[in-house]
Amino acid sequence: MNFVSTRGGEKVTGARAIVKGLSENGGLYVPEKFPEVSVEELESMLSMSYPERAAEILFKYLDDYDKEELLSACEKAYAKFEGGDAAPLVRIDDGVYILELWHGPTCAFKDMALTLLPYLLRKGCDICGIKEKVLILVATSGDTGKAALEGFKDAEGVDIMVFYPNDGVSKMQKLQMCTQEGSNVNVVAVKGNFDDCQTAVKEIFSGEEYNRVLKEKGVVLSSANSINFGRLAPQIAYYFSAYLDLVSGGQISMGEEIDFTVPTGNFGNILAAYYAKRMGLPVRRLHCASNLNKVLTDFLATGEYDARREFYKTTSPSMDILVSSNLERLLFEISGRNFELTAERMKALSKDGKYSVTSDELAAIREVFDGGYASDEECVEAMYDVFIDVGYTMDTHTGCAMKVALDWFEKNKKDKTNMVIVSTANPYKFPQDVLYAVTGNDVKDSFKGIKRLHAATAMAVPRSLLTLRDKPVRFTKVADSKKLFEEVLSFVER
Repeated sequence: MNFVSTRGGEKVTGARAIVKGLSENGGLYVPEKFPEVSVEELESMLSMSYPERAAEILFKYLDDYDKEELLSACEKAYAKFEGGDAAPLVRIDDGVYILELWHGPTCAFKDMALTLLPYLLRKGCDICGIKEKVLILVATSGDTGKAALEGFKDAEGVDIMVFYPNDGVSKMQKLQMCTQEGSNVNVVAVKGNFDDCQTAVKEIFSGEEYNRVLKEKGVVLSSANSINFGRLAPQIAYYFSAYLDLVSGGQISMGEEIDFTVPTGNFGNILAAYYAKRMGLPVRRLHCASNLNKVLTDFLATGEYDARREFYKTTSPSMDILVSSNLERLLFEISGRNFELTAERMKALSKDGKYSVTSDELAAIREVFDGGYASDEECVEAMYDVFIDVGYTMDTHTGCAMKVALDWFEKNKKDKTNMVIVSTANPYKFPQDVLYAVTGNDVKDSFKGIKRLHAATAMAVPRSLLTLRDKPVRFTKVADSKKLFEEVLSFVER
């Protein structure tokens, strides 16, 4: 399987795509074609464990890796998850299910890929004969940063540097990153929002002079953001696994279509569901859930992507994004894989802050996707209603998805298609906001929030969050978004 850039000019192997992260012209790597999963293959996966299912899907794309090694890596990665199932499916009502993706080491769905990415990257370097040290640069809106730091800490031949918006993550997310252990890690807060972090990191990746300077120092860049296909590929697997769990549990029959509602900011999580559909998974519709930063909702309604709007800080900070990088991969597909047009649109976004698609392209998108959003107040209401009705506790990002799903049910009362709502974070990562949603109580201290939320819900508290209180803060640097390469150089030369 080869990979091409959404902006043309390159064709590389899977290993090379993962090691490079971003193509030389700034495009994102996509598979040259979508591999197919037959009904017979789906049937054979019913009895498999989650690691076995993940390895099957990954090998469809990464056939330059050894399949047995891939399986072993999946088994080691998902053994770190609590409860014996990396992606359990929870029924909360007739035809409505929650896919819990937060049982990993950092209590967020990013663990599904970032516990595996260190193997994919290190093995990819071996396959490509790369001997230089790899420096991973990460822009994070909250969850990716910690998951990447934890996944790569003390990894041989790899350094990792994370940039996060100084006032744009929750207290718990910030504490998780700034107390990170490991001799090869660095964390820097950035003045601005996530889009400022992401733009600066992309400029470093695509800057010839930046790359020349780093290469002279024996360093090559890679990414752990979802712009890297090595992040996206493991996410495809859990959509297959959720479907197979529904079949094996007798909730649906093989071949019956289902819907997914996905909270998303950078469009990576829902894009993985789209890739699963393109591979043959019986998915009918994908409901894209946003918060007040509803640029994706508006795009799916109008066909115009306009990032020139007010930026809101919300209680679902991982979705506080106005420039959704992974949407480029969808644009590439719906344009008929038109490299030039995709590059032109991305140039317009960079220059003018907007672009638009044709009416035919929008119609093609809307055959699969629809969008909705939730304000902080609407998110609270959805979280409260579900907690009172069925006793299920969810985080704020999942709350946005629940609001969008409930809106769909209200408008389509005769629709009997099974719905899976993707839950992206443990409620204890946002204890104060979740506590307020389910009890109306407001506390300022995160750890008091955890204590009271546990008293109200009896939900188990992850040990990884409880122990944060006693960990020393290692990283306090705050930098201007225009000076991030100086921080990179300082870290490389330490």
